[in-house]
Amino acid sequence: MATDTAERRVAHVRGVTVTAIACLAGVVAALISGTVAGGAEDPLAVYVLAGAVIVQFPLLRALEAAGLEIDVEDFGVKDYLYVAFMTFALWFVCWSILLVTGTTF
Repeated sequence: MATDTAERRVAHVRGVTVTAIACLAGVVAALISGTVAGGAEDPLAVYVLAGAVIVQFPLLRALEAAGLEIDVEDFGVKDYLYVAFMTFALWFVCWSILLVTGTTF
């Protein structure tokens, strides 16, 4: 029973960590897109998003090596798609708000 609780805790910490990093990466990518892109039709914004998605996987591996209980070796297609979708969703919402309000940096 104690092992079951420990395994559930590890899975929970992994889920929260991966979700938090993906969401923060989306917000940061939106802020960078708002700074470097010329508008909604500038493909540079999508390149920033792609870079934010790609950078997360080495970051997660580094966090695992630093002692966090993230088992990146067990990532499957579903996990990679989840990270990409969460990053995209936060990027899309935040960048849309920046574009609509006309906020510039």
